[in-house]
Amino acid sequence: MITVPAIRLHQFGVYFYQAILGVRDVQKLVRFEVLSYGNEPRKKKGSIRTKRAGTVNWDVLEQKIAHSAEAYQRPVIQKKIADLMDYYVQCSEAGNLPAIPGAVLLVSDKRLEFVPISSHRILGVLQLPPEEGALRALDGQHRLLALHQLAEERAVTDVQVPAVVFDRLAADQVVELFVTINAKHTKLNPSHLISLSGRRLYPDASLAASHDVIRALNEDRASPLAGEIRLFGVGHGRVAQAPLAEELKTVFNSFDAFGGKQAANFRDHATRFFLNYFKQVAKVFPKAWQGKRYSIKTAMALRAFLRVVPDVIAAVRRNGNDPFEASAIARAIEPWGDYIGDARFETDGEWRQKLAGGTRGTVDVLARELRSALGTTR
Repeated sequence: MITVPAIRLHQFGVYFYQAILGVRDVQKLVRFEVLSYGNEPRKKKGSIRTKRAGTVNWDVLEQKIAHSAEAYQRPVIQKKIADLMDYYVQCSEAGNLPAIPGAVLLVSDKRLEFVPISSHRILGVLQLPPEEGALRALDGQHRLLALHQLAEERAVTDVQVPAVVFDRLAADQVVELFVTINAKHTKLNPSHLISLSGRRLYPDASLAASHDVIRALNEDRASPLAGEIRLFGVGHGRVAQAPLAEELKTVFNSFDAFGGKQAANFRDHATRFFLNYFKQVAKVFPKAWQGKRYSIKTAMALRAFLRVVPDVIAAVRRNGNDPFEASAIARAIEPWGDYIGDARFETDGEWRQKLAGGTRGTVDVLARELRSALGTTR
């Protein structure tokens, strides 16, 4: 038998164990399985090079994963394994973060023996069968597969893995537990996410920059959109973050397509530009921006204003001015006041008539009008 330190827990009539496993225990005892209907061809995976951890040999790793119609786990995500391996190496090199702080969930098909070593009979050692694959991964399969693969490449013998082990659940109870865990995850408090910069939240550079811009527009007291945006669905604002982020991402990608110093410079100073830009928009349409019966601060209108940003910057540069200067932006978009005007955004007026063409049509139509007023129709 393999013995590991453990705590015996009791909840609503069910006993289970909080155990500590070593890397060798994981390699030997944990088996992995994913849902497959048998007639699906296996894809050749080959090898993939990670940034830190070296090469992931997927052909070898596949041999550790069983495929069956009775399994409940979804197919393994290759990129997730590679990212986790890199994260483990990063934790190892930095030495200031635990790589697997949360417990993985494991299931034993056999009843396990627990030997108490204290008078209150909670602390003790858990005796695990020595057979390979004695435990099935219920939650944390990617974390354990990544650790297993990493252990094939380098020494990670000083790593301990917290695990919750069940040995008294029927097959249908195991599946119910799996579905409940994966369908109803307890989410992080959105306020914690809001406090993070886009560069920490998103690997995509354009989405990261978009998040930082939106956060600044919503949180800067001098912003004309302060408090108007719901970040991660939180707040009293009327406009959701997602459509604005996608529109901003398109703007950043359009500049990146040209490359060079101008694209990098725009990304670095994007927050300053968009704060100045919307301040000037608010001045061009003062009645609509301050009035309650206007739709200028809706997602559709704001998306249109974002969509024409490349045109605005082009107009500023044609005038020989700096696109990051508020006065230069003001001169470029000044024609909007004469050619479009506040009345365009009256909710019960022209806006509603344009809205009859649908949400997408409303954004496209307003964007064309804004471009035309700039003298850059295309």
